Amino acid sequence: MFAEPEFWVAVGFVILMGVFVYVGVHRTVLTALDHRSQRIKTELDDARRLKEEAAKLLAEYKARHATAEREAQDIITAAKAEAERIAAEAKTKMEDFVARRTKTAESKIALAEAQAIADVRSAAASAAVAAASTILSQSVKGEVADDLLAKGIAEVRAKLN
Repeated sequence: MFAEPEFWVAVGFVILMGVFVYVGVHRTVLTALDHRSQRIKTELDDARRLKEEAAKLLAEYKARHATAEREAQDIITAAKAEAERIAAEAKTKMEDFVARRTKTAESKIALAEAQAIADVRSAAASAAVAAASTILSQSVKGEVADDLLAKGIAEVRAKLN
């Protein structure tokens, strides 16, 4: 029994454990383990707190993102409405401008027509007066002819102008 190596290993182990207990290694090991367990617990609590803060920040950023998205959509909608309003306004102004230009052109045309008619009438009156003057001067002579000629010319001018 004393010759077997397992016996001496067991005796050495018991002696080693006795020395550890006498020196207080078990208290040092337990204290170190307690400190380590406390440090791990603190780290876990910090990690849990950081995780909660990260979750809050994530929720806050998601809310901000959603708000920004809504605002961007509102801006786009407002810009489209403004563009449509401006286009409709421009169309109305263009139609009004074209109508005014058309009216101005029509009135200029009417004025030119009236002027042309007046010019033609004036030319016709002058030609008629000249023709009547020539005919009357050749057919009627004397003072009566001059009076008749003056009256006729005045009447023709009054009627044609």
